[in-house]
Amino acid sequence: MANTSDLISGVAERYASSLFDLAQEAGSIESVQADLDRFQAMIDDSADLKRLILSPVFSADDQFKAISAIVEKAGLAGLVGNFLKVVARNRRLFAVPGIVRSYRETAARHRGEVSAEVTSAHALSDQQQAELKAALKGVTGKEVAINVTVDPSILGGLIVKVGSRQIDTSLRTKLSSLKLALKEVG
Repeated sequence: MANTSDLISGVAERYASSLFDLAQEAGSIESVQADLDRFQAMIDDSADLKRLILSPVFSADDQFKAISAIVEKAGLAGLVGNFLKVVARNRRLFAVPGIVRSYRETAARHRGEVSAEVTSAHALSDQQQAELKAALKGVTGKEVAINVTVDPSILGGLIVKVGSRQIDTSLRTKLSSLKLALKEVG
């Protein structure tokens, strides 16, 4: 039996690929990414929107009506607005975060960049982001597009994922390692 996250990932990649193809034809790859990023920020900032997207208890019609109203109110017209309505109509809203992530990766590859997912305990300044991009460019040899997520639970440091590699310098992980080491000693 297939893993649920693999199924969601597959759905997300197919939808993101289709959206990317449409955006490429329309010459609007960057504006579509900006609209998707805005919508993802709305999801991150609203527990109600997150519940609408992830909960299976809402009917396709309810999801479609809600997404249509949100898209209109947020001014997400055109390709992204229509795309989100199709996703809602097809009962695939649960895959939207994966679609956004997959679209970012596809757009970055198209630009000759690699995509990095960065988790930080606090928001990074523009200078910190520039320094991180430069350091990652030195490691990967390519331009790096970073997507920063703030997660105060990591306490400090960063978690950086580039492709299949992950670098975890978070304080939470270091404390967990220390706790484990102390248990082994005592």
